[in-house]
Amino acid sequence: MNMMKTMTAIALVATSLATTRAGEATLTIDAEQPAAKSSPMLYGLMTEEINHCYDGGLYAELVQNRAFLDNAKEPAHWLLVQGNGAVATMALDPAQPLNEHLTTSLRLDVSEASQAHPAGIANSGYWGIPVHPHTRYRASFYAKAEPGMSGPVTVSIQSEDGEKVYAKGTVSGLTPEWKHYELTLKTGKAEPTVKARYVLTVTQPGTAWFDLVSLFPPTWNNQPNGFRKDLMQMLVDLKPAFLRFPGGNYLEGDTVQQRFDWKKTLGPIDERPGHQGPWGYRSTDGLGLLEFLEWCEDMKAEPVLAVYAGYSLKGAHIDPGADLTPYVQDALDEIEYVSGPVTSKWGARRAQDGHPKPFKLHYIEIGNEDWFDKSLSYDGRFAQFYDAIKEAHPELKCISSVGSEQPKEKRVHSRQPDFIDEHYYRSAADFMNDAAHFDHYSRTGPDIFVGEWAAYETPKPPWETSLKDYPATPDMKAALGDAVWMTSMERNSDIVKMQCYAPLFVNENPGAYQWRPDMIGYNALHSYGSPSYYAFRMFSRNHGDEILKATMDGAPVACSITKDSQHGLIFVKLVNTQPKAQPLKLDIQGVRRLKSTATAITLTAAPDEYNSLNSPTHVAPVTRKLSNVKPVFDYTLPANSITVLKLGIR
Repeated sequence: MNMMKTMTAIALVATSLATTRAGEATLTIDAEQPAAKSSPMLYGLMTEEINHCYDGGLYAELVQNRAFLDNAKEPAHWLLVQGNGAVATMALDPAQPLNEHLTTSLRLDVSEASQAHPAGIANSGYWGIPVHPHTRYRASFYAKAEPGMSGPVTVSIQSEDGEKVYAKGTVSGLTPEWKHYELTLKTGKAEPTVKARYVLTVTQPGTAWFDLVSLFPPTWNNQPNGFRKDLMQMLVDLKPAFLRFPGGNYLEGDTVQQRFDWKKTLGPIDERPGHQGPWGYRSTDGLGLLEFLEWCEDMKAEPVLAVYAGYSLKGAHIDPGADLTPYVQDALDEIEYVSGPVTSKWGARRAQDGHPKPFKLHYIEIGNEDWFDKSLSYDGRFAQFYDAIKEAHPELKCISSVGSEQPKEKRVHSRQPDFIDEHYYRSAADFMNDAAHFDHYSRTGPDIFVGEWAAYETPKPPWETSLKDYPATPDMKAALGDAVWMTSMERNSDIVKMQCYAPLFVNENPGAYQWRPDMIGYNALHSYGSPSYYAFRMFSRNHGDEILKATMDGAPVACSITKDSQHGLIFVKLVNTQPKAQPLKLDIQGVRRLKSTATAITLTAAPDEYNSLNSPTHVAPVTRKLSNVKPVFDYTLPANSITVLKLGIR
């Protein structure tokens, strides 16, 4: 994309924070004549299945390998329950599939068992089954048995050693045919723990088969097949305008066959075979296309739908032309499923799946990070998707997955995308020294979607596997870099229309994650936001519709200023990356009076401080009231701080 000098209305805040002089400082704001409109879609979320973001994360299913498809040789994450007089064996059994989708069951052969000494199977969950006191869990499974073995089956949540039972129930009536069983398990008074397992046992000899063994805690809005409540609440608290899904590499898969094949993620979960993901583990696809859309709905956010565009991570690509046509049609079908009327084929399927009302849809991203395609076929592939989408849906905005940060030969030239997606994983220092990054972007080219970005504070970038000795989530130094970068994007949100931090989630258990830093950390029981989470929340919840002109004189402080024209609020965002406090004079011109009281939200800590499961709010924003506020007033920024001032116009 051609670069040109930014609009003179938007003053350059800092060319380099490292070289701006310190001392007396003045921030002058023109509140009378807005420089430009700010995008209402600026702050959003990006998600993909990495770090057990879905399975073992937001998707609330507690059983790992519930359909026995994670490993073709052994029942991974399952243990045999026997001993003390009970004798049994278990094995995968592809000869007794539940159906054409779930093609392997677990066979339990019991040679000795009794009421006092049952035998069975136990699942360890995603690094433990979380036990909460006075909580209802929805347990379910499919089972069948050889003639003469009718049960009962005892279903329980118990300690890892089996000595303590937190909740249990029974079902009976096993038959030689597959049958679905469901029951509620309720815990009593109990100390919260993850040192628990989910157990199914029988009390008589014989052979039984099990499949799709499931356990759900209470979910967000009590949705079946729903979301983990604490993680969803953290997302809702960000007030995101959009959700980009199904996400980066997870969209493409390592191979064409391992792409996110959305049609296979629809319908009841016993019709979803799941697939191998690109980050070393298998996805259940319990969080399928409809669940992604309901996720948007729950957050009051719009979907930014990424469609598979004919390139997969290990290098396979589909040439433009006849070979690509079925994939283009698949994208058109997907768009119809999301937003089509119930009278359409795929709109009718959406209604059949339980959501007759079409979802709002304005943005389609064609592929993901297609600059990795060494064949340089993306221009042709993009054009074929673009033409078909625009013909059927001229109202949709098409996003190129190759942005101007990539070499020219990799970009789209045959069509002008509505948006280009740029990705930035850079050191905190790089972000701090590039506060003017977007100030010089052309206002005549495609709009910008910064679809992935994050600051890192480590000597090596996030994709290095040697970083496991560092905390999974970023420290305050990274949050400061993130905040400087957000001021650049917000100050230029007339052209940078959308942006989202990535990755969003990380399961912190050893072996659970592949990338750091990540915005939100958790284990099976607890969750927390990183300093970067709080920085993002401060920005996303305090954002106006107009960009105000501003000049910073005499301080190494990054800033962005927006105005909420409807409610008469000015949001002043200030980032002091220096190790000492910075006195600042604010001169707000173009207003006669301000409300005498204002709000200051501040996030500050030493650069190497961070949050954790044990100290979830060690670094968290503090809100306080300011008094005697006037159009010209003094304010001191703490060292290493991110500040949002909310000023009311009278």
